[in-house]
Amino acid sequence: MSTAAVGAEIRAVLWDFGGVILSSPFEAFAHYEERTGLPPGFIRSLNAANPHDNAWALLERNAVSFNEFCDLFEAEARAAGHELDARTVMSLLAGEVRPEMVEAVRLCREHGKTALLTNNFVAPEGGVGLDDVLSLFDLIIESSKVGVRKPDPRFYKLACEALGIEPHEAVFLDDLGINLKPAREMGMHTIKVVDPADALDQLEALVGFPVR
Repeated sequence: MSTAAVGAEIRAVLWDFGGVILSSPFEAFAHYEERTGLPPGFIRSLNAANPHDNAWALLERNAVSFNEFCDLFEAEARAAGHELDARTVMSLLAGEVRPEMVEAVRLCREHGKTALLTNNFVAPEGGVGLDDVLSLFDLIIESSKVGVRKPDPRFYKLACEALGIEPHEAVFLDDLGINLKPAREMGMHTIKVVDPADALDQLEALVGFPVR
C-alpha cells in the first residue's frame, strides 16, 4: 500500500463486522428497549458489566452454548432489575450490508492485505449467507473459533502474526472505542466508525488512495 500520511507504510486494513461492514445493531436495541419498556441503553449496559466474563463474552468465546447463553443473559437482566427475551435480542444483530464499506474493502485488497476481526458466536441456524462479502478478506478471525475476543490484545496479535505484519503497518476500523484502544496501544492506526463517510475519509488519508 501507499505511504500513509502519518509516515508509516500501511500494508493491511483490518475491519470489524457488525457496526462497520454491517449497520450497527444499537438502533435496533434502542427500539426493542422502547417497545418493551426497558431503560434506554439497558442492553448495552449489560454487555458492559463484567465485560470479560459476562454471558455475552462467554458466548463469543464459544465457552457456552447458545441456549446456555440465553439463560445466563436473561438472568443477568433479572439481576439488574428487568426482564428481556434473549433470543429476540440476538435476532436484532442481523444488520444490513453497507455497500460503501464493501467497496472500500475491495479497493484496499487491490493494494494490500485485508482481514476481518469479529466478535461473534455460533448461531443455532449456522449464521447468515454473506459469502460474497467474506470472500474479500485474506484473513477472518472469529472469536467463537479462536477462543479469544476483542478487546483482548491476543486477538490483534493473532491477526498480525497471520498476516505477517507489524501492528504499525495496519489500520483497524471498529465502531467501539473499547476495541480500538488496545489496538492503538500496540501501534495500530485506528478509526472509530460512527459515520461511514467520515471513517472512509480517515481511511483514505492513511492509505493514500481512493477507497470509494
